Amino acid sequence: SLELTSTYIDRIRRLDGVFHAYVEVCEELSLTQARASDKRRGHGQTLGPLDGIPIAVKDLCEIEGTHMSAGSKPWLQRRSARTATAIARLAAAGAVILGKTHLAEFAFGGWGTNAWLGTPRNPWDRATHRVPGGSSSGSGVAVAAGLAAAAVGSDTGGSVRIPSLLNGITGLKTTAGLISQHACEALSPSFDTLGPMTRSAWDAALLTDSMAGRDEADPRTHAAPRSVESLLKRSAPGPSLAGTVIALLPIERFPVTVAPAVARALDEAVHRLQGMGARIVEPHVPIDFEALNRISGTIIAAESWAQHGERAGDATLEIDPAIRQRILAAAAIPAAEYDAALAAHCRAAQEWGQWMGGFDALLLPGTPNTACPVAEVDETRAVLPAFTRAANALSACALAFPAGFDEVGLPIGLQLYGKGFDEAAVLRIGRAFQTETDWHLRAPEN
Repeated sequence: SLELTSTYIDRIRRLDGVFHAYVEVCEELSLTQARASDKRRGHGQTLGPLDGIPIAVKDLCEIEGTHMSAGSKPWLQRRSARTATAIARLAAAGAVILGKTHLAEFAFGGWGTNAWLGTPRNPWDRATHRVPGGSSSGSGVAVAAGLAAAAVGSDTGGSVRIPSLLNGITGLKTTAGLISQHACEALSPSFDTLGPMTRSAWDAALLTDSMAGRDEADPRTHAAPRSVESLLKRSAPGPSLAGTVIALLPIERFPVTVAPAVARALDEAVHRLQGMGARIVEPHVPIDFEALNRISGTIIAAESWAQHGERAGDATLEIDPAIRQRILAAAAIPAAEYDAALAAHCRAAQEWGQWMGGFDALLLPGTPNTACPVAEVDETRAVLPAFTRAANALSACALAFPAGFDEVGLPIGLQLYGKGFDEAAVLRIGRAFQTETDWHLRAPEN
C-alpha cells in the first residue's frame, strides 16, 4: 500500500497542476494509513479488499483535521472537527484517503465549472479544456486521470453520473437512505446521495458495500432494507444474462436529441446485452422527463435556497455568479409549489417501484453529448442532466458506465435505472457488460 499510495501521490504532484482535480492532498494522512495497512498485512491480517487502496473524497464530506470548502472560496480555510459516517466506514475498511476533490460550488452545477476555485480539466483532451461534468468534477477527473484508484461523489440530479459519463468511468447513484449523509454538506436533503466513482461496476459494488448501512445520525437510513449478503455477492453476474429483462426507451421518447455517436453506442449496447442473453423490450415507460425535471428542479432549487440562501445573498462573499443567481432565484418559489412538487415526487417514486416490478433495469443514454469545451458552456442551460435528473425524482438507483467513444475520442456512457434499493440488479448487469467489453479499461494518455 505504501508503494501504491506513493505512486499516486507522485502522479498528483506531476499531473494535478494540469488536471486540477484536488483541493487538498492529505499526504501525511494517506502515507500513515498506507503504512498501517502494510503492517497489518505483514502480520497476516487484513480489513478486507479495500485495505490499502488509495481513494479520493469529494470536498463536501467532512474528514477530521482537513479543510472542507464544498467548492466555495469563502469556506476554503474551514477545518472539519468530525468525519462523515460514510468516509469513516471506508477508513475502517482500510481505505487510504488521498485527499479532497474539487466540485461545482455547493454541488450545484452539472457542467462541473467553478468560477473562483477553478474548473478541473477533462483528461481525454489535452489540447482543449473540456468540461469534467458536475458537480463531482474533481472526483471524476481524479479517477479517469489515474490520480486515485476510486473516489466518492454525491448525486442530487446526476452529480455522480455526469462526471463519470464524461470521463469514461463507472458511477453509481445510490438510493437515498442506503448511505448516510451525516457530516456531508447538503444541497437538497430530499435528493442528496453519496455514491462511488470507480473504474468498474465491481469496484462500485465494493465501495458501496463499505459505505452503506444504518446510521443513527441520519434518519433516512433507518427505513432502508438490509441484506445479510454483501452487495458484491448479490451483484455477481452469472454465466449469462438469461432471464434478465431490460426495458428500453424508444428514441422518439427521448427528452432531447442525442448526438449520433451516443445513439450508436446505445444501439451497440443493446445488441451486446441481447447477445449475452438479456431480453430487451420496449414497453410503455411511464416517465415524463419534462415533468420529472420540473419537479426535481423545484425541489432542488427551493432546498438549495434554504441551505445556502443567506450566503448567496451576501454580496461581500465571492460566490460563483451562476450559482448565486441560481440560488437567489429560488427565493421566489411559493411554499405551495414546493409542497406540490414533494407530493408529486412521492407519487412518481411509488409508481416507478410498481412499474419496475416486471423489469430488472431501464437502459438509457447518459448525457446527450460528449464533453464540450469549457469556453462553450452556457450556465443558463441544464443540458447534461436531461437523462439523469429523473432518477432522483423517482427515488431510483442508477448505474453510469462507459460504452464507447465518439469521433474525436471522447468517452460515451450509458445508464441503467433500477428500482429503489435494488443496486444489486443494475450492478449485476453492469458487471456482466464489463466482462464482455473493455471500455472501462481504457484510460487517457497522460
